[in-house]
Amino acid sequence: MGRTIVGVMGPGGGATEDEVSAARELGALVAAEGWVLLTGGRACGVMEAASRGAREAGGLTVGILPTEDAGDASEFVDLAVVTGMGQARNQINVLTSRVVFACGAGAGTASEIALALKARRPVILLCATDEARAFFTALGHSGVHLAHSPQEAVGIARALLRE
Repeated sequence: MGRTIVGVMGPGGGATEDEVSAARELGALVAAEGWVLLTGGRACGVMEAASRGAREAGGLTVGILPTEDAGDASEFVDLAVVTGMGQARNQINVLTSRVVFACGAGAGTASEIALALKARRPVILLCATDEARAFFTALGHSGVHLAHSPQEAVGIARALLRE
C-alpha cells in the first residue's frame, strides 16, 4: 500500500478565523506525520488553510476540484484533480481518504461527513458546534470522534490508522 491519504474537509468562503487557523495547523501536523493531505482543493477557507499548512511543513497536497479546470485550485495544492463533478466530487474526497477530518461544518462539509459515515471512514470533528457534535455523533456512533485541538485530532487519527 502507498502513502496514507487523509482528508481535511471544511467550509470554503464561510470559514471562521478559528476554523482557518485550526486547519492550517492541522495541515502542518498531517505533513509532519508523513501523510498526504487531500482537500477540496479550492483557494478559500479550510481547504486553502490546510493545504498551506501542509505545504509549508514540506508535505504533499492533493486537491479534488469540483470544476472543469484547475483555475480554482489553491496555490498550495501540489496535485490538482479536475473533476467537473461539482459537489459530487465529495464522494471522491471521502473514498480516497483513510480518515476524514472535518474542521467546521457547512452544508458541503456535512455531506462529506455523511458520505464518510456511510463508507465507514472514521470522522474526526474539530471546531464543530455543540449541535453538530451531537447530530453527527448520534448519526455515526462509533465512527465519529471528537477533538478539541489539531494535536488531539492527529493523535486520534494516528490511533485509528494503527487499528
